[in-house]
Amino acid sequence: MDEIKLDKEPKLKDPFMIAAWPGMGGVAIVAARYLIDKMHAEKFGSIAPEGFFDISGVLIENSIVKDIQFPENNFYLAKNQGGRDWIIFVGEVQPATDAYHMATLIVDVAEKFKVNRIYTFAAAPTHIYHTKKPKVLTAATNPALIPAPESYGVTPLKEGSISGLNGLLLGVARQRNIDSICLLGEIPIYTTNIANPRSSKTVLEALCKMADLEIDLADIDRWATETDEQIEERINQLKQSFGEEAQGLIEYFEQLAEQSTAEDSQPGYHSEELLKDIEHFLKDKGEQKGGH
Repeated sequence: MDEIKLDKEPKLKDPFMIAAWPGMGGVAIVAARYLIDKMHAEKFGSIAPEGFFDISGVLIENSIVKDIQFPENNFYLAKNQGGRDWIIFVGEVQPATDAYHMATLIVDVAEKFKVNRIYTFAAAPTHIYHTKKPKVLTAATNPALIPAPESYGVTPLKEGSISGLNGLLLGVARQRNIDSICLLGEIPIYTTNIANPRSSKTVLEALCKMADLEIDLADIDRWATETDEQIEERINQLKQSFGEEAQGLIEYFEQLAEQSTAEDSQPGYHSEELLKDIEHFLKDKGEQKGGH
């Protein structure tokens, strides 16, 4: 375990682990960092970054070459939260190479501290309007871990895949017989490239119910409201600035706003076409054509 550097090796009580990396909508990384803040978790270890990332250049400041900056991959410890201790791992960037090996190192730490369960978070892009409450889908390493929808307000993910280390880690945990579960928050298909605190909040609500954990979600709720307002402003600017040119896209947003669930959507768009239109019309915060 030379690649794992621990500042201390505390004795933990009935620990759970959370592991997160950046991904669509920032769902996982936003949720994990929010927990670190609210649980007053302290860094107690890291994984050496060499071998996982391709560094292609350096920064210059006042004609001087700065130190090479690798993404950080840190372990944090939160004591006595919900009657147990929590390890939270956050990677700043998904590894460029050997992701499987990084996953094994994280699970090594889970085994070392006798972690009883590992949680990961991820995003599930769907045709849902940004102000609607997202669903939380679940996938686990064994059927006994799938929570009852009526008890926790979650929906089992029947089939599909979970990309990146937020999914790969579950596969490694399964190999080691460690109970693991992923909570996937729905996000609008048109917000995959911006932070979606509403989805992160919904994932945290599910986690709190499942793990008997109490976390103040007021700050992330305010952030979600602010984000919704910013997106609404962009859509309004889209209507005012582009009119008939964007009529199909405007109708898409109006349909999403009226529907009750993502399953009700009949957007009349192929996903690639939709994403291209949104990128064209909503980038740069809905600026007027020809604006600066």
